[in-house]
Formats: sequence, C-alpha cells, structure tokens
Amino acid sequence: MFLSQLKQSLATLGFSLVLTFLPFSYPQAASANQFSPTAGPQLDKELTALVGDTGTQVPGLGVIVYQNGHKVYSKFLGHRYIDAKNSAKNLPITAATRFRVASVAKQFTAFSILQLIDQGKLALDGDISQYLGFTLRNPNYPDTPLTVRMLLSHTSSLRDGKLYAIPPEYSVREMFTPTGKYWEAGKHFAPAGQAPGQYFQYGNINYGLLGTIIEAVTKERFDLYQKTHILKALDIQADYLPGNLPPDQYKLVGNIYQKQQNGTWQEKGPWVAQINGYPAKQPPADYVLIQNPDARQTDTWYSLKNYQSGTNATIFSPQGGLLLSYNDLEHCLQLLLNKGKFRGRQIIKPALMQEMLTPQWRYDAKLKNGSTYGGTIEAYCMAEFPIFGNSTSRVCKDHEINLLGHTGEAYGLLSGIFITPDHKNGFLYMMNGEAVAEDDDSRSAGTFSSNYIWEENIMNAICKNVFFSGK
Repeated sequence: MFLSQLKQSLATLGFSLVLTFLPFSYPQAASANQFSPTAGPQLDKELTALVGDTGTQVPGLGVIVYQNGHKVYSKFLGHRYIDAKNSAKNLPITAATRFRVASVAKQFTAFSILQLIDQGKLALDGDISQYLGFTLRNPNYPDTPLTVRMLLSHTSSLRDGKLYAIPPEYSVREMFTPTGKYWEAGKHFAPAGQAPGQYFQYGNINYGLLGTIIEAVTKERFDLYQKTHILKALDIQADYLPGNLPPDQYKLVGNIYQKQQNGTWQEKGPWVAQINGYPAKQPPADYVLIQNPDARQTDTWYSLKNYQSGTNATIFSPQGGLLLSYNDLEHCLQLLLNKGKFRGRQIIKPALMQEMLTPQWRYDAKLKNGSTYGGTIEAYCMAEFPIFGNSTSRVCKDHEINLLGHTGEAYGLLSGIFITPDHKNGFLYMMNGEAVAEDDDSRSAGTFSSNYIWEENIMNAICKNVFFSGK
C-alpha cells in the first residue's frame, strides 16, 4: 500500500478542525464468523502459493491472526536467509525471526508520545518549537505553529526532501534553515497551498522530529528510552541498533531481499540482500547506520560516542527502523485490540488510544486537500489509517470489511498490522522480498484495488478465509 514514492508526507489538522471530524465513524462491516475448521487449511494453501522465486512470489512470509480477542491462526513460510550457492544453508522464517519492520514502527514512536502527553510533558497541540529549542515554521506559513498532532498525522507541511536522516553530529535544524548543511533549497517544506493542519502528505521526517522531541523532553537517547519504556512494557526484546541486540537475538535477524542490485532487476537471478546482509558479524554497539531509501549512496555507519540527545533522533529511524519479530509485533496487536492494555496493564490511556485511532485528516475531493497515493490512503489518524471495505483502499475482494492499522514498505519488505474497528479481530504480516519492481513492473499493481498485489494477496487471503469463512 505504501507505493515506493509514498514515503513522503502527511500530517494532522489543527485541534478545532479535528473536532469537526469527530462525528466520523467507520461503516459497519459484516459480522465475522467464528474460526472455521476449513479456514486454516485453505489459508495455508493460499499463503504457501505466495512463496517462491519469481513473479509476485516472495522469499518468505509470516502471518498471525486474532479473532474475538484470541489467536486463531499463525503460519511462517520460506526463508529469512538464502544462500545462493548452497540451499542447505538456508534459514527458515519462524515466529522469532526479526526484520526491520518499516513504517509499522511509527506506532511505537506514537505510543511514547502519547505516554508523555499523559504525563503532562507534551501537549498534543503544543508548538513543537518549544521542545526542539528553535523556531520551526513553514516559510510559506510563518504565523502557523507546527504541532505534535500535525507531526503524528502527517499534516505538518514538512517534506522528506532527498535526505530525512542526517549524521549524528548535526542538529535537525540543519534541514530547516537556509544556511543549514541539509537545507536542500527548502525542499523540506511544502509549497504555498498546502497549509499546515489542512493538507496531508506522508513524510518520514515527521517521525524523526517526534523522536527528537522525545529525547528533548526526557533527556534520554531515543532508542534507549523506547527500550526502557514502551518495549519493556510490551515485553519486547527489540532494538533500533542491530549492534545493541543481545547476540542470540541478533542471530534471528532476517534479510530483506529483492531481485535487483544497483537498480538493475533480474527476475531470474538470485535473491540479493538489500540492507542487512545477515548472517554477518554483528555491528559494534552504539553504532548506527544512517539510511535514506532515495539516496542509498549516502548510507554510512556512525559512532554515537559523542551524540547529544535532543538534537537529531533521525539517526535512529523512528519512522521505520525497529527490528521486530513476529512475536514482538503480536504484542502490539494485543495492545491495539485491548484499547491500550497489555496483559492487564494499561500502557496507553483509553482516551488517548481512542484519539490515536480517530481520523485527524480525511480526503476531500473538492478541496484536494492531500495525496491519497492512488486511493490507498483516504484518511489518516495518528500512526494509523483506515482501510475502507467499499473503496479503492479495500483489501478483501468479495466482502466488505473495514480495517484500521498501518502498512510498511522498505527495501523489499512489506508489513502490516490491522484490527477491525467493529470487532475484536486483527492480524499482522511481514513478507521479506520482491522479485519484480514496485511500480515499475505492471505485475506489482493490485487487481481489484489501489494496493500492491502483494498486499492484496495476503490481506484478501486472511480476511476471506478467517473473517468471512463459509460466506
């Protein structure tokens, strides 16, 4: 669903405008059946068919499905490591396999922001300049404060530009001032006509700033704060830095593959690891790899020895750099299904969780107030967005089901975590590769929606075989 150009920007409407949207509700989908004895074998068959070596097949995938608040299905297929010369050395995907989960990780950054709001350390509609330590305004709208809500909902009018993650010795301010090293001729700002709080364009830079704000108000490094607060509370042993994982957990990190190298695709060729290159020697602790998907030539490792918290958390990729396993992501699914509660403990207050799941922006065809990315994003909440079962964003071909969650796409990985707003049902998935190019190969397009074919295939299989089994 996140078309490869989609990694750019969207943010929230101002508080008064958000109130205008609160009466919005999700259309009711058909009631889901209890898990059918035939659902598992049929879903097994369809998922197995997705794993392979050519076309729209993938090297590996994993799925976990919940119904009525209980896990009813899980399946792990294919490989997390592929040896092109000796298949006997291939390693399977399991529930413990870790991947760089891409934009699904935005939720974890949002969870910390919500906790800090609950603690009174942040204000949802507060001017982010007071936290960053410098005045940040869109030059085309100099009198409009940019808020935490806008960052969370991609309505801030900030844009990724070529680089949205910069080296640790530089402050994020370098991207937003004309004399800054990463000013990029002002490309980090939306043009006139795309006002803050009114226009949606998806942008990873928003979450890099949210990570920096977390550091500024807690006086802790972003990755460490996440581990000791959100991740620990969810019993997740994950990290943003591969070198800081326990060695036994590092060994479980999987590769993300494509059939391309340096931009040249060879569908009949070998799978090529795109970012991690595992199994390899574990990187040293407190080293970070700065990554920008549209400027791979700038990918470089940096030491954090002299990093000053509160200046530039873009280095940790708060928008997508978390190394999560399927088991870890299942804990996030439980949190969403249980209104901010995990194993009986309230991690996120119910009112804040509800606000997170409430659309902050909706596309208006008359106003043309944002990008829908081909009809895949028609509204956006805070680190979540709805999929409407009767629209171009739908993922179930023959049934109407409304979902709420987030997808991820980066370097060949496709991930997703979704719940149904009207039932205690949900699912998660991660696929670790593509044999054909997104967007540039016609086979990547969905057949009944605006989503990628991979997203259609896996989410349609889950929805029809579990939530609508027998109908």
